[in-house]
Amino acid sequence: MENRRWNIKNPHQEDYKKVLCVCSAGLMRSPSAAVVLSGEPFNFNTRSCGLVKEYALIPFDPLFLDWADEVVCMDAGQAREIAKQTKKPVINLDIPDAFSYRDPKLMALIKNNYMRLSSAIRLSSAN
Repeated sequence: MENRRWNIKNPHQEDYKKVLCVCSAGLMRSPSAAVVLSGEPFNFNTRSCGLVKEYALIPFDPLFLDWADEVVCMDAGQAREIAKQTKKPVINLDIPDAFSYRDPKLMALIKNNYMRLSSAIRLSSAN
């Protein structure tokens, strides 16, 4: 357990914003979001996981919330569940579970929704 806790604060991650991407199984949407958000123009340090332990490839672990600066969820139910467990920003991209991994339409939705929603959050927190 101590190795896992040390990895959360591993200094080799540098100062990149750490974003946890969450969906149901962690197979299609959240790994695609991790790819989008780790590339230009964002360049975030990303991880992905699934909330439904019975079929998640990488199941959600509360330690992920200690690691993350922000959490990006694919639907409102996931966002509500995560928001109950953290005070960190939680963004609901509102993307249905209807895409394949790295589907070009999915990638565009992730980028556009994240840009729109993260801008709205920054504006509301500035007021």
